[in-house]
Amino acid sequence: MLALLCVPALAACSPQETGPQPPSAESRAAIPRGADVPREKLAYAIDDVFAEAAGETRALLILHDGKVVAERYGEGYDADTAMIGWSMSKTVTGVLIGMLIADGALSLDQPAPIPAWQRPGDPRGDITIRHLLQMRSGLRHAETANPAQDADTVRMLAVDGRDDMAAYAETQPLDQTPGEQFNYATPTSVILADIAARALTRSTDPDRRRDAMHRYLQMRLFDPVGMDATIAEYDRAGTMIGGSMIHAPARDWAKFGEMLRHGGMANGAQIVPRGWVRFMTTSSPGDPAYGGHVWLNHPRPEGRNAVLFPADAPDTLFAALGHRGQFTIVSPEQGLIIVRLGNSDRAQMDALHAALREIVTLFPDQ
Repeated sequence: MLALLCVPALAACSPQETGPQPPSAESRAAIPRGADVPREKLAYAIDDVFAEAAGETRALLILHDGKVVAERYGEGYDADTAMIGWSMSKTVTGVLIGMLIADGALSLDQPAPIPAWQRPGDPRGDITIRHLLQMRSGLRHAETANPAQDADTVRMLAVDGRDDMAAYAETQPLDQTPGEQFNYATPTSVILADIAARALTRSTDPDRRRDAMHRYLQMRLFDPVGMDATIAEYDRAGTMIGGSMIHAPARDWAKFGEMLRHGGMANGAQIVPRGWVRFMTTSSPGDPAYGGHVWLNHPRPEGRNAVLFPADAPDTLFAALGHRGQFTIVSPEQGLIIVRLGNSDRAQMDALHAALREIVTLFPDQ
């Protein structure tokens, strides 16, 4: 009798078996009705992107076959919020150079038209536009340093180079023979932005340089693609800060990715030649995971960190990547675009990377 009396008490005290928690209401609501996706798995993956462990996610937008299949924003952000792309800006600069080459204003293998480099005996005269696009200039550019303020990128953006960033970048000496080694460096992209400005105007007046670049970008890229809220920043010399300072809402970054997915075409217009997109997405000699100002889904040489998902996604996948977790992922074989904007530190990047990889794997090859 005593044992029987204890049964209810034991049952009350034993833990209740529970299944996994359902995905959040916010992530479920982020997936439109009728979207042809594995809804629950995708909602869980979206939760992981917005989890505290992955940092502060401000925007996540996923397109499949050109249709929105998920769109969610962090508190204080929405579809109209333009956010900094950091180094995703480099890929915009890469497209800009391709348009100018298509126009006949520049040539891929010409010596970079920097006047100071063309003086007799200057070894920097061997640097080509191809070298710059593939981060193989040989210039002494340090992307990072310890302490951080000693890095060329920091000095150029915020200290002694901030008023004329191209001049700072272009006065650095060679460390290596041009073309020999890969060295990812934001000053390289500013040099390309300066080259673009020189191709658009002979004026050295900052306002005229800025206006020439602004008009060209609007007429030839932003307006035709529909990037209506995209804004580029310029330094006091009128040079676009083409390595880091282009701002756009998630939808504009997604439209940019869609243009690249379609081989440079958007809204019936060929924005940049299809062959140029092939060049950008072809491995450079210096690093198989880097093309022409865009990252590729290929394994990297020993000692270099993986940046995408070479074991888990098609090798045709590529991405514009930016500091602190900015992603515009393009996977042509999957018909997939993923844009993530936010703020993640180094400790949070592994969790963010894993969550984005999970999203990528949910979409089969077409």
